[in-house]
Amino acid sequence: MSARPYSLLGLWPIVNRWKYLVLGAVALAAVVSIVVALLLPNIFKSTAVFYPTNPQTTDPDRIVIEGGKLELSGRTEDIDRVITIGNSQPVAEYAIQKFRLHQHYKAGKIGDEMADQAALDEFSGNLSIVHTDRDAIELTFQDKDKHLAAQVANTLVSVIDSFNQQLTLENRRRVLGLYGTRYKFLQQEYDRTRKALLEGRRRYGIFGLEQQSRYLGMEIIKTETALRRAEAAGNRGEANELRRALHALTHADGGNVINLESYVQGTDSMTTLYARFNDLQSRLVGARSAYETADLAIKGRISSLYVVQKAYPAARKSKPIRWLIVASSVLITFALSVIVITLLELYRRNVGRPSAAQPAQHA
Repeated sequence: MSARPYSLLGLWPIVNRWKYLVLGAVALAAVVSIVVALLLPNIFKSTAVFYPTNPQTTDPDRIVIEGGKLELSGRTEDIDRVITIGNSQPVAEYAIQKFRLHQHYKAGKIGDEMADQAALDEFSGNLSIVHTDRDAIELTFQDKDKHLAAQVANTLVSVIDSFNQQLTLENRRRVLGLYGTRYKFLQQEYDRTRKALLEGRRRYGIFGLEQQSRYLGMEIIKTETALRRAEAAGNRGEANELRRALHALTHADGGNVINLESYVQGTDSMTTLYARFNDLQSRLVGARSAYETADLAIKGRISSLYVVQKAYPAARKSKPIRWLIVASSVLITFALSVIVITLLELYRRNVGRPSAAQPAQHA
């Protein structure tokens, strides 16, 4: 015998026979779903939209020194890096501690492992960071408090920006330390050379190599010429005075600070000291300028994100959709009820057929 065909219209007599049970189940589902929907809290979403910038264009050293410009970046590595930072545990823990989300989520005491994990899971479930089709990043946070949701979203954007800058900040601090060490070393050498130069000037009586050599040569020639004239004229008194003056100009024991003997002795060392002093002076100025530029660059942080839209408190709730909950519960309950009563009817028919066929066999 062929199987009996079934259709949706054929279910109507079955539903009609079990209508009170079906109506009771549907009514009960409607009441329960209404109560549950009313008990569910309103959830609000706040979304911030931003673009990551190219780290090379936000380097303060390039901006200060080379006059670089900020450029938006749609590179995959920049977007992946920002999303990874936003979903990282340190960022989540910072936000949880700042907004005291342990108490807000009723997870337990801070420091308890289970409470910390529960708060972290709740926070991660409420956070969404996605890459849009226009290469922007949308950060969405949802919560029962719409103002808290907006505050957490904006704070997360700032924290992501800070963490993104920290990737290169440590290396910049090390470079600044090298600049500082170089500047201190040059300052010490500059002071030491200047002290040696002052001592050399007092010892050798050299205060200017080129000018002093010219002055000393002219004085010696003048004095020696006058001495020869005095000797030729037979003026012994004047000749003796000029002889003593010439001795003072040419010998260190003559009493003159500026004399030829000291000048000759100190020329080589003073020439070296002058050259080193001038070299250290120029290098010290350059090192100080480099240190000040690096220090200014590391203090003047430039945002690595271009925020298109800040997160604002939502005007309407995003969920729950109460009518949809009630409608779906009623429909599902009705469908399950029809399936159950249909199976019961089939079971009854299959059980009743052998009992009906047995008297016919005996006859």
